[in-house]
Amino acid sequence: MRKSKFTKAQQQAILAQYDAGTSVADLCREHQISAATFYKWKKGHQDDSKAEERRLAELERDNAQLKKMYAELSMNHEILQEGYSMLKKWQAQDVKKK
Repeated sequence: MRKSKFTKAQQQAILAQYDAGTSVADLCREHQISAATFYKWKKGHQDDSKAEERRLAELERDNAQLKKMYAELSMNHEILQEGYSMLKKWQAQDVKKK
């Protein structure tokens, strides 16, 4: 397959011109590309956007899970700290009784 003479940034700039309201025919004529090429770029850009949205949603789920895990670990740590301080007090009282 032949390599495109347009970089991803150039393709995105052309797609941005389309989003701004320039017709497909004008863009194809200006940049000397076929309509099929333009629509192929557009489809690829949409697929990239969907993949990015899925990745973002996955990262948000992972972040929520990590926050929940952190909250649970913080509570466990606090409980253990309180238990440890109580144990030290009891041991100190036992030493005084002896």
